[in-house]
Amino acid sequence: MSGATTATWSIAGLAAIGVVVRPWNLPEYVWAVAGAALLVGLDLLPWREAVAAAAKGLDVYYFLVGMMLLAEVARREGLFDWLATAAVRHSGKSASRLFLIVYIVGTIVTVFLSNDATAVVLTPAVYAATRAAGVEPLPYLLVCAFIANAASFVLPISNPANLVVFGAGMPPLIDWLRYFALPSAVSIAATYVLLRFSQRALLGGQVADAPSSPMLSAGGKIVAAGIAMTAVVLLGASSRGQSLGLPTAICGAVVTAITLALRRQSPRPVLADISWSVIPLVGGLFVLVEGLNHTGMLSSLAATLRDAANASPHGTSWLAAIVVAFVSNLINNLPMGLIAATTTQAAAVPHQVTAAVLIGVDLGPNLSVTGSLANHSLADRPAPRRRTYRRPSLPARWTSGHAASALARSARTFAHLTMSNMRGRNVQPAQLRSPAPGNPFAPYTDCPPDITAARRTHLDRPATRPNLQGLLVKSSRRPAAGQRPRNPAEFWRVLE
Repeated sequence: MSGATTATWSIAGLAAIGVVVRPWNLPEYVWAVAGAALLVGLDLLPWREAVAAAAKGLDVYYFLVGMMLLAEVARREGLFDWLATAAVRHSGKSASRLFLIVYIVGTIVTVFLSNDATAVVLTPAVYAATRAAGVEPLPYLLVCAFIANAASFVLPISNPANLVVFGAGMPPLIDWLRYFALPSAVSIAATYVLLRFSQRALLGGQVADAPSSPMLSAGGKIVAAGIAMTAVVLLGASSRGQSLGLPTAICGAVVTAITLALRRQSPRPVLADISWSVIPLVGGLFVLVEGLNHTGMLSSLAATLRDAANASPHGTSWLAAIVVAFVSNLINNLPMGLIAATTTQAAAVPHQVTAAVLIGVDLGPNLSVTGSLANHSLADRPAPRRRTYRRPSLPARWTSGHAASALARSARTFAHLTMSNMRGRNVQPAQLRSPAPGNPFAPYTDCPPDITAARRTHLDRPATRPNLQGLLVKSSRRPAAGQRPRNPAEFWRVLE
């Protein structure tokens, strides 16, 4: 192995690790772009080939932009909150029935809006609705996490990785359904049975009285109709074997423009809340995989795959699916999908083998949280924009004993906030205040009493130093995509 080959694979490997692990809390796209820049800067990949590789993802970029526009405008119009609350109202006070309804809603959102919409947008709405209904939210959050992958190959639009794996060779809709209809049904049914069995102890209770259902606004109805029309347009394009990226982007832009025009709002807030960093992330990964292909090792892998497929297509399909599913959990399914796409297209393997590889790319990430970007998004969602934080007043003096007590309470506060974020919610210090009456989505319902008591003690105590109680600290921007939310303990310290 030459030095250039070793350097290329080392850079690509380190970039993949950076995307999964995110050292120093740097966003995923930083590592992908840095790795691509190193390949070009060290002359390991000619810049013209790097540009051509990034341009291969143009259809994927269009698709991502369109889906992000649809998901964001649906979130802002309360469509997902309405769906989650409707699920609670139709549960008949049965936790098991609510579990089934949430599973069906998650499946529909994944099929027609992609798995990222389920993980990023539907999950917080489901969490808020289940907390308001007085049930343990964990089973329902697991539904959002697992169905986002299990139902992601029902249609070509259900997962951006589908466009990556097939590329220009995307089969028409009829052929797609012939390959994936039965595997999708088995995947969805088996995932439900296993989740239902594993969570049976938490699904035996009763659902509290359904919260008052928020009225779906006119904008929400327009978005729902726009999503339905987008699905029809994309299914028509898929049936004719046309690319799906540009139609998705056009539909997303049209639905967003109509909704904003109805409300006479500027598009800036919608555009600011979209995770644009996913575009350079995907572009950087395209360049990294082209660098690996430039070393010739992917060509050797393609030749091996072609020989195996000619000898035993059935056995090769099973082996390829298992290997791809396992490796997807090591390096994330998006770079694995790009490698698999390059290899299968170069090998010109039968569609049976490519279909098996796609199932490994889409379903394999259910084995771990590092398997897909949707899993990452579910585990670490960015904080909402323009939150207001209120800092309590500082006392006049405090002793070492007071400091120890304050440190203990701060540790409990930080643990609660951290666990809450890991469980799919963004708890911010301003949310520790009592919610407005009748708001079913107020996230105050499980705030520990000691936090409330400690905060009340210090807010009621007169301060001899300048009172900082009214100091407002505003977050002007939400963190970039992939970046962990700012530590809430920095804004809410309890000192005696």
